Amino acid sequence: MPEQASPIHYVLAGDVGGTKTNLGLFQLKGDRPEAVAVKSYPSSEYTGLEEVVLQFQRDEGQTGEAACFGIAGPVQKGTSRVTNLPWTISEQSIRDRCGIAKAILINDLAATANAIPILRESELVDLNKKPAESDGAIGLVAPGTGLGIGLLVFRDGKPTVVPSEGGHVDFAPRNELEIDLLRYLLRRMPRVSVERVASGPGLYTIFSWLKEFRQYQEPDWLTERIQEEDPAKVISESALGKNEPLCSEALDVFVSIIGAISGNLALTALTTGGLYLGGGIAPKIITKLRDGTFMDAFTAKGRFRELLSDMPVRVILNDQAALLGAAWCAFQKYSGVRGT
Repeated sequence: MPEQASPIHYVLAGDVGGTKTNLGLFQLKGDRPEAVAVKSYPSSEYTGLEEVVLQFQRDEGQTGEAACFGIAGPVQKGTSRVTNLPWTISEQSIRDRCGIAKAILINDLAATANAIPILRESELVDLNKKPAESDGAIGLVAPGTGLGIGLLVFRDGKPTVVPSEGGHVDFAPRNELEIDLLRYLLRRMPRVSVERVASGPGLYTIFSWLKEFRQYQEPDWLTERIQEEDPAKVISESALGKNEPLCSEALDVFVSIIGAISGNLALTALTTGGLYLGGGIAPKIITKLRDGTFMDAFTAKGRFRELLSDMPVRVILNDQAALLGAAWCAFQKYSGVRGT
């Protein structure tokens, strides 16, 4: 039940990540929230979320009557330590310092999962076009600065988000090549989670390992671009646009690992409602995701290949899905709006 079923006209929504913090002011239009103002802030330039919220309030001259923030990290008892940032965030601090009496924190993947039932068809791309069971569990895998994993289940026909930190489970190699990748990483760290290989930094790690493994001499132009730009972006663009061989192999391994992780989640939760790919990377490599590499790894589960082959798999194109889901959560909690 909502905390207080009183009219809420505007809510402040946040998507807090290691690279950037996106904030948006939303109003309810029809069956879902609509953004009135959205701004993005580099997370590393601030000492905490409160500073970013206060900056947004100065920039926009207003704030919502309620707020919900999706945090890239576990949320426990209204507090979260951001996984890839030196921030500790609490609901009480947001309420006290930012003047928002109704404010909650949720996991960032929980925020994205909240948005899935209200996404439009134009905001989705099918990788495996199959019918979804209306009450079947929905899985979410979101590679970006880190790796997020989430679940959406249905109780009495209503969607319920299950928070998860599945992006930090152990990396399980499936073949000799990936076993060598694991050995490469274990020489550098005591434990290897799937986030280490299935994220933006993970793509660069795979590239660096292959460069050593293949004794590859990368061209000067590629070295310069990697030094000056986001390495993951350079590698994926060079694979898709220039067909640069080592970048292409790195992207192959990367997409195959994400496919395997997604298939594991689909088996674990029996996601007959669909498996969704979110995050910032997937929409930018759609052509690669559609070439069969992802689905081959997704369905490579022995006797359960047929089961996974019948599950819908979709990519979320809306880069504000986490904001949308956080806003939807705030409206549901504080204004009595019911989920679809």
